Order: sequence, then C-alpha cells, then structure tokens
Amino acid sequence: MKQGTQLDFSGQTIFVGIDVHKKSWKVSLRSTHMELKTFSQEPSPKALSGHLQQNYPSADYRLVYEAGFCGFGYQRQFSELGMSCIVVNPADVPLTDKEKQRKSDTVDCRKLSKTLSEGALKGIFVPGIEQQDDRGIIRVYQQMIKDQTRYKNRIKGWLNFQDQSVTVDTDKYWSNHYICLLKALCLPSSARINLDILLQGYQQTRIMVLTATREVRALSRQPRYQQIIKLIRTIPGIGEITALLFVTEIGDIERFDSLDALCGYIGLVPDMHSSGDQKSYWGSLKELIINYGRSLSRPLG
Repeated sequence: MKQGTQLDFSGQTIFVGIDVHKKSWKVSLRSTHMELKTFSQEPSPKALSGHLQQNYPSADYRLVYEAGFCGFGYQRQFSELGMSCIVVNPADVPLTDKEKQRKSDTVDCRKLSKTLSEGALKGIFVPGIEQQDDRGIIRVYQQMIKDQTRYKNRIKGWLNFQDQSVTVDTDKYWSNHYICLLKALCLPSSARINLDILLQGYQQTRIMVLTATREVRALSRQPRYQQIIKLIRTIPGIGEITALLFVTEIGDIERFDSLDALCGYIGLVPDMHSSGDQKSYWGSLKELIINYGRSLSRPLG
C-alpha cells in the first residue's frame, strides 16, 4: 500500500466472505495473509461495493457467499458492479469440529473469506436468468406431481384407517369414476367432511398438475429448445418433458471440461465410500432419472 493522502491498494486482493440473511449481512474482509475486519451491514451489494471502494480503493475484490434462499441475484448484482463474486455449495466449505460446535454468522463469514484466500473454494454454476426461469417451470411441475401423490396417499391412508374400500384398480390412475365413488360413500357426518376436504385438495392439485403440464409442453416447443429436444428424443425412452428436464438443468454443455464431469453432474457416476474391504455407493441419480422418466410416461391422475 502506498502511503500518502490518498489510499491505493493497487495490486492487492481483498477477499470478502459474506454470510447472507434477509435483514442483514455479516461480512469478513481479509488480505492474502491476515484478517482485516468483520462487520454487519444492510443486505445491499451496492452498499458493500461502496464500503470496499472507499476503504480499499483500486484493490482486486473477490467475494463469496453460500447458495441459499437468495439464489443468484446478489452474484449478478456484484457482477454488474464489476466485482468478482462466486456462489458456493455450503457442503463444500470445510469446517473443523470446533467450528461446527461454535457455529455463528461471524464464524461462517470468516471461514468463507479465509478459505477463499487459500484458493480452496470453487463456485457453482450460475445459470442465465432465462435458463433459471425455464428451469423453474419444470421444477414447479415436479412439485405439483409430488403434491398430487401426497394427497392420494393421504386419501388411501384415511380409507384404510376407516376400513373403507372401493373395488377399483387405482394403482396407476385415479379416474373421475373413482372420485365419484368416493364422494358417494355412505359415511357419518364428520367422516364425510374429512374425506371431502381431502378429495377437494386432491382435485385442486390435479388441476395444477394439468396446468403445469401444458406450460412445460409449451416451453419445450419454443424455438430455443426445439432442435436440441428433437435430438435428445432420438434416445429410446426419452420423452418431451424428460428432454426439457435435461436441457434446462444442464444448460450449456460446453461448461463441462470432460465427459466424466458431465456424467458426474447428472448422476451417472455414483458417489463411493471405500474403507478396507467395504465399499458403499450412494448418491447416484441415474435410477432417479430413469424412474422420473417412467413416471412422466404414466397417465395423469
């Protein structure tokens, strides 16, 4: 740092760890070799940028925060301000047992800035806004499918508990005829109200699933996706919605350094824990992807 009437941190790097929350941030600043300060501030990239430029002018700013409720909005704002900012998976931040036992916002932001200064953090992929929003549509669709399944399971559980049965095969599809049979069951007053509430919830989620399905199919036919989805669907067993799932989740395939990296991202390479003669595998999304494709091929209901 040059001494004089004006501060100049040219050639120096300031590492900034941010523990983000809705109402305030805890921020830790450090140079390559030492911690500079830790403070709280309003949740504003512009305010933090102003603080850094006022106190450490002309420095190279490197910022990091953990992925969470705020998504990638802050990262984009920092980028617009000309600052390098990465978002990291919280599970990728190394913590000692002592740090886990004494976890606090101050500990978290200091750990982020220190680990960043050591070059031990790698940011996760930040999608473009269009890809993020398109991906959101299919994720909402998936959530609606799960909500519908939950209501079906609640109704099945209630019928079993009440010793009620309807002789209709409902393993794959709940028809309108089956719903009418449930509504026609002769039940005591309170039991009738109970079942009607569950049926109303199921029918509402069913409508939402149908709406989400139409939006997903409309999205898959947009010009920006038509060609790539057409190519993916040449793979046996891959339908329109499953193809869109791959496209919106993966984005630009050029971001992967190798085929192994791509396979690892989509879950075709399972995680492994090996110790002595014992080997355990988990975390593979291959089976989940296959099951998801099968579930999408089933009739709605």
